Amino acid sequence: MFKTIINAWKVADLRKKMIYTAFIILIFRIGAALPVPFVNISEGIVSDPNANNFMTYLSMMTGDAFNYGTLFAMSITPYINASIIIQLLAVAIPYLEKLSKEGEEGRKKLSKITRYTSVVLALMQSTAYYFYIRAQGYLATAASGAKYTGFAAVFQAVSIILCYTAGSTFIMWLGEQVNEKGIGNGISIILFAGIVSRMPTTISSLYSYLERRGAYFALVPIAAVSLILMVAFIVWMDNAERRIPVQYAKRVVGRKMYGGQNTHMPIKVNMCGVLPIIFASSILSIPPTINMFVDVSNSKFWTGFFGIFESTHWAYAIMYFILIIFFAYFYAAIQYNPIEMANNIRKNSGAVPGIRPGKPTSDYITKVLNRLTLVGALLLSVVALFPILFSQITAAFHHQVSIVIGGTSIIILVGVALETVKQLESQMMMRHYKGFLD
Repeated sequence: MFKTIINAWKVADLRKKMIYTAFIILIFRIGAALPVPFVNISEGIVSDPNANNFMTYLSMMTGDAFNYGTLFAMSITPYINASIIIQLLAVAIPYLEKLSKEGEEGRKKLSKITRYTSVVLALMQSTAYYFYIRAQGYLATAASGAKYTGFAAVFQAVSIILCYTAGSTFIMWLGEQVNEKGIGNGISIILFAGIVSRMPTTISSLYSYLERRGAYFALVPIAAVSLILMVAFIVWMDNAERRIPVQYAKRVVGRKMYGGQNTHMPIKVNMCGVLPIIFASSILSIPPTINMFVDVSNSKFWTGFFGIFESTHWAYAIMYFILIIFFAYFYAAIQYNPIEMANNIRKNSGAVPGIRPGKPTSDYITKVLNRLTLVGALLLSVVALFPILFSQITAAFHHQVSIVIGGTSIIILVGVALETVKQLESQMMMRHYKGFLD
């Protein structure tokens, strides 16, 4: 990977794109540190970075901007949510489904709809965030120490909400600029930068364990090696694929003969990426987030109910595992249409060896997809549950060491890195650069 980056840097055109991408990342990190008027959060909203709630999830996705209420507190999360919503609605709404099949023009219209949806979601999230920080006492007060009232309070609320909405919209624009003039997927690059910005905190957390005595000296290297092995495992999982062989019959068009070749249709084992983990963790974070706003200390039932949604509870791991499997099948069913895939093969005079065209081919592809989805979901579950299990095992010996970067973060980091490197290689290949394979 590093050799590919070095070789790409030698190409003037690619070097400009890489510098432009780095400049966008710099702007993002500066905006993540800019304070918002009337907001004063010095210690941070998230008291426990390893807690299982929606606040911790947003803090991770925004590179701690959400934790300190800076300009980019909403970051790219509204756009990600809007993209997922539009993608899911494209299956249920005929108009959106039609746009998704209209080629470049249809994709442009879908992108426009996604932008408007993300702005609406950013406004909603910013409003909810404002009411939360007001309830927690993070808003600036008047010179006398009293809270603003009347027109001043309304002006304060509108200013804060519009700042966060504008920050999220600006990040969306930055991501689109990376797509046009930089390297890699802009949204993924910004998400990557936000997660990487938390690395010093992670290293500091591991170093703090080394300052202690006893078993911590052995557990910290084990945690570091486990992270490296997880990265290697995710790289292998991301590159694994199932290749369905396809044979194309010979056909004569004019004076030329086409087809008569053997090829394959690749299907990735991890076809859903990190989305099943994001969906599962988002749903499981709802009860702990509700628990932050209500007092259930006087009720044994509700205390026990909210307790099973803590990451330290054994029931949480079971629910997490089941939800990952469910969302993996759900997302695969939305993304892949075996009937359409079988029809495309038949239209191009192709066939799967030993399988008749038409319904038998679609049934065969469905069976392959179901098996791959199960394998991919199980592999994702290993990555998602390993940090939780590691913390529980070390806690059993009264020397708990938490892997601060969870499976979701690692999958995002590795996936974005591999995607960017592949794009660099393809860019160099188009320019007939001979050195990148040396």
